[in-house]
Amino acid sequence: MRVFVTGATGNIGSKVVKDLIAAGHQVIGLYRSEEKAAALAATGAEPYRGSIADPDSLKDAAARSDGVIHLAFNHDFSRFVQNCEDDRGVIAALGSVLAGSDRPLIVTSGTGIANSVPGEPAREDNPIVGSDTHPRAASEEAAAAVAADGVNVSVVRLPQVHDPVTQGLITPAIEMYRAKGVCAYVGEGLNRWPAAHVLDVARLYRLAIERAEPNAKYHAVAEEGVPMRAIAEAIGRRLNLPVKSVARDEVQDIFGWLAMFAGLDMPASSEQTRKTLGWQPTGPGLIADLERLHMAED
Repeated sequence: MRVFVTGATGNIGSKVVKDLIAAGHQVIGLYRSEEKAAALAATGAEPYRGSIADPDSLKDAAARSDGVIHLAFNHDFSRFVQNCEDDRGVIAALGSVLAGSDRPLIVTSGTGIANSVPGEPAREDNPIVGSDTHPRAASEEAAAAVAADGVNVSVVRLPQVHDPVTQGLITPAIEMYRAKGVCAYVGEGLNRWPAAHVLDVARLYRLAIERAEPNAKYHAVAEEGVPMRAIAEAIGRRLNLPVKSVARDEVQDIFGWLAMFAGLDMPASSEQTRKTLGWQPTGPGLIADLERLHMAED
């Protein structure tokens, strides 16, 4: 099939493109810079210029595709709420092209919006919170809206997706640790974040679009929950920084905009996803990748 991939030059998207092509699919990959276009073409994908800042610019590629994997997202987290609302508009634009057909649209969300039972892992069929509680839920609200218009849409929910270079929300946390000179965790540091290696996540996206099951929810989770204390300790060892617990009234000073996430307990299960897609993650764990953390000065 011919698959249009937004975010095709990003850390996850570039791996999705390679996995799709290796499996025999054709790929149209979204790019913004000519340098990125050359890298896309080198993989065998068809580069397509456009931007999520202009949702209408995506419609032609979606119209020429047999399915769409939507990964692009503005990762300037200082404007996180607006970025989530912008994603709502992008999904609406893609859905307007695919409505009334069987061509699948895969939308990206986060496992955190399904943590509806305190202390229990988020599950694929859990009720989700609304965007008024967790801004990222805007993407799933948009998915539900286009599904009502006849779009074959499903959702992949991401945990902290990692390799030795990038680790989701942990990457900006590392920069904050460096700036503050300490690797902090909240209280006892027992709150958990789920994780998966980027190559396992890429394979899941391919399996999801090949299955093309309407209204499916998938969790790209290899590790159900890694304690924040273990994460801070691994980073501390790698950066040779002290590790300490902070009280909740200190969180804002240490974590800045990440304070809203730092103390959250967000375990997530992928049991249903594994059974449905036959997905078995095989990549290294989060702590292993943090132990091999790439640093510019290395």
